[in-house]
Amino acid sequence: MVNPCRRRFLAAAAAAAACELPLHAVAAPSYPDKPVRVIVPFPAGGTTDVVARLAMQKLGELTGQSFVVDNKGGANGVIGTELAARAAPDGYTLLMNTAGAQTLSPVLYKTSYEALGSFEPVSHLCDVGFVVIARTDLPAGSLQELIAMARQGKPLSASSGSSMISLITEQFKKVVAAPGIVNAQYKGTGPQMQAVVAGEVDFSFDSFTSVEMIRSGKVKALAVLLPQRAPAFPQVPTVRELGVPGMDFSSWSGLLAPKGTPQEIVNYLAQQMDRIMQMPDVLAKLAGYNYVPRRSTPQEFGRLIAADHERWKRIVKETGITLG
Repeated sequence: MVNPCRRRFLAAAAAAAACELPLHAVAAPSYPDKPVRVIVPFPAGGTTDVVARLAMQKLGELTGQSFVVDNKGGANGVIGTELAARAAPDGYTLLMNTAGAQTLSPVLYKTSYEALGSFEPVSHLCDVGFVVIARTDLPAGSLQELIAMARQGKPLSASSGSSMISLITEQFKKVVAAPGIVNAQYKGTGPQMQAVVAGEVDFSFDSFTSVEMIRSGKVKALAVLLPQRAPAFPQVPTVRELGVPGMDFSSWSGLLAPKGTPQEIVNYLAQQMDRIMQMPDVLAKLAGYNYVPRRSTPQEFGRLIAADHERWKRIVKETGITLG
């Protein structure tokens, strides 16, 4: 038998919790009642996969149900994203995607999905910044010196291992008025980074996979493309600090659902993700990967997707790049 004082305490706690939670938080009491498939449109081990496995483990603990990560890589994320877009909109297939596949690929390639029109945004989880790295023996010791070399007509090569980094490179050529920079294509970010380490190319834009290479002195960091300095190397200035306009770039990871997924399920998932993105152990793990944690409502995430998509359309048009 429950002690009367204990009963009153539990009732008061339940009432307080109900007051603090938005009404939609309890709108889907039976969801999920079976395992949920979470498509990651990239191979295991990448940024999006790491974030997905961390977040889905926590989501499973909160809901008491399994959220199973399913890696469906290929075609710069297009294959898995198309698969998610075609899934039944019942909340039992979700997509953990990145900015490139979600907002850039529909601009560069013929995809069967739209950046925003084919999905219900759930939650923006984290950002991954970019850093300008250069081979250690490059005479330029700063981004300004590299730009000066490029403007003087000295041949410079830049490596890129993804469509997003290739496009960032083309935007850089345009912004600093140095069309002679050679954009060398590599198959993946690993080979792209190794090309700088080996001295095959002069510099590159890297999505923070080179952090340990920078710390060990195998490459040198010239600038970061985030609005603020990166905790991984706080001594490295931002492009904004250096007066280079139009070069703030980052790639996000976020959770989406197929278009038509009931709003109460979307809101429920968003609320759980918001709880997860405040957990100290989650924040510590993201910091260990040099990812910047984010929190958002579905509406805020939708505005980010729309803005990114429009920005990529403008950049692709201005640079004239064609990758597929």
